[in-house]
Amino acid sequence: MSVLDVIRSRREITSFINKKIPNELLGEIVDAAYYAPSGNNLLSREFVVIEDREKLDHLEKTTPFMKWMSSAQAAIVITGRPDVSKYWLQDASIACAFIWLTAADLGVGVGFGAVYHSEDAEESRVRETHVREALNIPADRRVVAVLGLGFPAENPKEKKMLDRDETVFYGGFGEV
Repeated sequence: MSVLDVIRSRREITSFINKKIPNELLGEIVDAAYYAPSGNNLLSREFVVIEDREKLDHLEKTTPFMKWMSSAQAAIVITGRPDVSKYWLQDASIACAFIWLTAADLGVGVGFGAVYHSEDAEESRVRETHVREALNIPADRRVVAVLGLGFPAENPKEKKMLDRDETVFYGGFGEV
């Protein structure tokens, strides 16, 4: 499948079957994170891979919006390092996209749990602390997201997209 086909077909998965992700598939997904680009090649993002059921169940309680973690078979926690690069959030976000697309290409579904909250410092602190304490993540790292992984229990319907001329402009904003 082409990269564009993977992008077009990718969906967020919120229900997974009870089937372990083979190590070779999980390894390829982790490789995608590892090889994701970062600004100036400053490695300002790190990854914590979780397969332990008790820890996955703990991560489910990070926000009220991560109930799908109860059926996820693995997770990757993405951290950012503001001490390494001012582009830590962008670097972590790019890695999330690489993880998601690689997983989708391999038939593994992804649920996205946003942890870092740019508009609510207290909410971000609560969420990040919940994850940080469970996984021994150092205080100088920001916990950006938790990606839950597993084989999809169902295939979500196609997404309704906005018209291209409402989101894609050539030559300047608002120009079609």
